[in-house]
Amino acid sequence: QINFVACQLFALLAAFWFRIYLSPSHASSAVRHAFATLFGIYFAVFCFGWYSIHLFVLVMMNYGIMNMASIPNIHRYSFVVAMGYLTLCHISRIYIFHYGILTTDFSGPLMIITQKITTLACQLHDGIGRQAEELTAEQNRLAVKSRPSLLEYLSYLLNFMSIIAGPCSNYKDYIAFIEGRHVHMKLLEVNWKQKGYDRLPDPSPTGAVMYKLCVTLVSLILFLTLTKNFPMTCIIDNEFLDKTPFLSRLGYLYVVTQAAKPKYYFAWTLADAVNNAAGYGFSGVDERGAFRWDLLSNLNIWNIETATSFKMYIENWNIQTAAWLKRVCYDRAPWYPTALTFILSALWHGIYPGYYFTFLTGILITLAARAIRNNCRHYFLSSVSLKIAYDIVTWAVTQLAVCYTVAPFVMLAVEPTIKFYKSVYFHMHILSILVLLLLPIRPQTHPVRRAQNQAMLNSIKSK
Repeated sequence: QINFVACQLFALLAAFWFRIYLSPSHASSAVRHAFATLFGIYFAVFCFGWYSIHLFVLVMMNYGIMNMASIPNIHRYSFVVAMGYLTLCHISRIYIFHYGILTTDFSGPLMIITQKITTLACQLHDGIGRQAEELTAEQNRLAVKSRPSLLEYLSYLLNFMSIIAGPCSNYKDYIAFIEGRHVHMKLLEVNWKQKGYDRLPDPSPTGAVMYKLCVTLVSLILFLTLTKNFPMTCIIDNEFLDKTPFLSRLGYLYVVTQAAKPKYYFAWTLADAVNNAAGYGFSGVDERGAFRWDLLSNLNIWNIETATSFKMYIENWNIQTAAWLKRVCYDRAPWYPTALTFILSALWHGIYPGYYFTFLTGILITLAARAIRNNCRHYFLSSVSLKIAYDIVTWAVTQLAVCYTVAPFVMLAVEPTIKFYKSVYFHMHILSILVLLLLPIRPQTHPVRRAQNQAMLNSIKSK
């Protein structure tokens, strides 16, 4: 963990240097690619030692697949090899480390690289192997029209901004950043003459970086003070269970779940700051005219803590991983996209049983929450007071549902998970099943099928 923090702080300094001295106006794209890759390799070796060889092996294996596989199958082969290698590494860690103990090791960067490999493979398949009419608007925008060179490929996968803690970004966005088109492309989406500008402004990431470093510092302080004092294991302590009433146990569950969050806030916000410091992550202008540097942000803390639905919570937690799951699984799954997406998420995280308890429970609660929202929400929109009451109740239920769902994710093993769920009488599982049995479920049109149906309609019209 010390190596992790040291590497990220060095990466932050390197990012400032990279933006100032290797800006697109001072260095060619090849030079920027080379330095980003070399720094990334150095940080990986420094942080993970000889275990970093796993990163390089996976990268080179998939570079071979990308150049030798046929375009119709490139995304399938890349997915199977990347996820297969990652899963084998997860399995090996069970025998290297004690069961139930997680450490900061090479699997974290390997998970990010797996995301990038599969993202690029799918977008390359979209760009070369499919017709534009078959794609959604987002798939069209992100489609890659030609295979990258070795230097571009290595830079995208191993660059120092994201190799330690991510996040995963889209290949076209990264190449636009290296070539100096990243900010310019976003600025062109705004009519600056209408806003009184004679020329395009030059947004600086310094303010965003300073703000995110403040969030990082607060998260670190909370981690050092709260996380150690409120471990998740205390909710299954026999003395605690014997003396604490059911409602109090639920309240304490909320407290220990809150205490587990700061380490994620710290790692993801610092990673975001590193990318911004290098000049990467500009997402445009908000409705107030302020520059936004959240293209690569992995979480929205305010929306997480005030979420009034399970969907809203998930959409604002680990945002880039959720985007990856949507692009490589949900949008492409021919059947049961929600279930397959949760299963892939569990497999990507590892093989600890707690992950599967969490994500299988998440499927059930997601479907139940969707059914309640679709059938009940419109009754509470007729007045402000009803809407406020609805929001308060759904906030409390959402927060408790999340705590109930993620507890196994933290405890990892089967025994403490079963003990925990028994102690709270499996109440969320039972309520979710009752909801799904009693409330009608409105069918949803899958985005891929919508695109295919539209392509079919266009074909019929052209005939």
